[in-house]
Amino acid sequence: MRKALVVGINHYEHVSPLFGCVDDAHAVKAALARNGDGSINFDVQIFTGTGPTDQVTRGQLKDYVEKLFEDDSEIALFYFAGHGYIESTGGYLIASDCKRGDDGLSLNDILAITNRSKARNKIIILDSCHSGIAGTPATSGDNAVIAEGVTILTASTAEQYATEENSRGIFTTLFVDALNGVAANLLGEVSPGGVYAYIDQSLGAWEQRPVFKTNVKSFVSLKKVQPTIQLSDLQRLPELFPYPGYEFKLDPSFEPEMKGRSEGMPDPDAENARTFAILQKFNRVNLVVPVSASHMWNAAMEGKGCRLTVLGEHYRRLVEKGRI
Repeated sequence: MRKALVVGINHYEHVSPLFGCVDDAHAVKAALARNGDGSINFDVQIFTGTGPTDQVTRGQLKDYVEKLFEDDSEIALFYFAGHGYIESTGGYLIASDCKRGDDGLSLNDILAITNRSKARNKIIILDSCHSGIAGTPATSGDNAVIAEGVTILTASTAEQYATEENSRGIFTTLFVDALNGVAANLLGEVSPGGVYAYIDQSLGAWEQRPVFKTNVKSFVSLKKVQPTIQLSDLQRLPELFPYPGYEFKLDPSFEPEMKGRSEGMPDPDAENARTFAILQKFNRVNLVVPVSASHMWNAAMEGKGCRLTVLGEHYRRLVEKGRI
C-alpha cells in the first residue's frame, strides 16, 4: 500500500494569500497517482485551501498527517505547499486559520509523528519558506534527528524563502518534472535521491537551495516511467562484456547499411546487426563508448571496437550479481 497526503493552501484568513499552491498540489497528485504506463501508483488524498468556504485548518492538517502515518503502509508520503514560519523554537506549517505563524503545525510535531510511524518508508516533501529546518529540532543544534526509513526533501534551507515563478512554485515544478521521468534511472525508476539530484542541479548557487535529509538503507521507487533502455537489453551486458575492461571487437558486418562501404568489406550480417543495434542503444545512454573512433558507425566500419563506461560497468556488475 502506497499512500500520499497532498496539501496546498492559497487562502489564509489572517496572513497574505498565496496563488500557486493549490495548482501545485493538484500537479503533484496527478504525478503521484499513476505510473508512466497508467497503472496505479499512490492512493492520493488531496486537501486544498482555496477560499473562505474551503480551508485547511491547523487541527485538520494535524489530523490528516496523523492518519497518513498511522499504519504500516509500504510508503507514506506527505507533500505540503503553503506558508512556512520559523522562530527560535523551530519551524511551522501555516494553516488557513493561523494568525501568527507559531500557531501553525509544528515541524517538530510532524517529525515526532513520522518517526514513530510503522510505515516502512516515510517521505516528507515541503514547498514552504524555511522548510529546511524540518528534521532538525531546535534542541539538536545542527544535527538532524530522523528515524530509520524517513526521508525529507524541502524547497529551501531554514534561512530561505520558497519562491514562485509564473504562479507556480519553482521547487514543485521541478519536483513534478522529476516524477514524470526527468530524474528516472535507466530502469525507469524515480527515487528520492534522483529527485533531489535533479532539483539540486537545476537551481543555481544564488537561488533557493533544496535540502535533502534521509535515514534509509536503500532508496524506494516513487514512480515507474518508461525506461530509456529495455531490461532485456541491459541483461545482456555480461554476455557482451564478460569482464571489466573488455573490448568488444567490431567490423563492417555489424553495420546493416551498405552505404559507405569500401570494396572488399564484408556484407552485413543479420545477427551482428541486431547486436550492434543494442550496442548503439548502450552508447546513447552512456553505457558504451567506441574505442579510437568518433562514433559507433566509424568503429564498426574501421574494424575497431567499443568498451563500457564507468556507468556501463556499474550496470554490468548489477546484472552479474542478479540485482537487476
